[in-house]
Amino acid sequence: MKNIILIFIILFCAGCQTIPPYSGPVLPATAQKVPGIQHKVESGETLWKISQIYNVDIDEILRLNRLSEAATIEVGQILIIPRQPAVYKEQPVKISTDDFIWPLKGKIISAFGSNYRNLINKGINIQASSGVDILAARSGRVVFYAANFGNFGKTVIIDHGDGLRSVYSRASEIFVRSGDNVQRGALIGRVGSASRDKGSYLHFEIRKGALPQNPSFYLP
Repeated sequence: MKNIILIFIILFCAGCQTIPPYSGPVLPATAQKVPGIQHKVESGETLWKISQIYNVDIDEILRLNRLSEAATIEVGQILIIPRQPAVYKEQPVKISTDDFIWPLKGKIISAFGSNYRNLINKGINIQASSGVDILAARSGRVVFYAANFGNFGKTVIIDHGDGLRSVYSRASEIFVRSGDNVQRGALIGRVGSASRDKGSYLHFEIRKGALPQNPSFYLP
């Protein structure tokens, strides 16, 4: 009987040795330390405005959050900003007085990066009736005007002075020329059509240098 009890004690102790020591609760992966801080998207915020607040490049935010160039952000979405929190405590939040606005109101019939008539869209196509006003999305200087820019028809490009440019194509009328300074919301043209595509819509782009950007990152 003593031998049986002794064997039982040995086996029990051996079993105890296989149990790892308790180290406390483990945080879920989303709550573990990340190389930056969390930002909750609020109503009216754009990815561009968020990048201004934290003084980081949009591409860095996209990379860290594994977002594609054709992605959109939503109210309540949590974004990781690629900087240390201490950096922001020393800097006031930057509020831009010259954010982008929509060049006109209308339905987006082709989003950035989508395939439209066998072409990859480098901007967005906004449906509107012929003759609807086209407004400057942001203040700047007109650096390009063409009365017939191939399939894009009448086209204007505005340089906003900080590496960003906006492009307006398929206009029926253009009221500005190269060298003109325009204010945000100024009338620059009217919607029309171009080439064999007789549909009435504005083709709108935002570029960083020569590279097209997703306008949804900039438009409220």
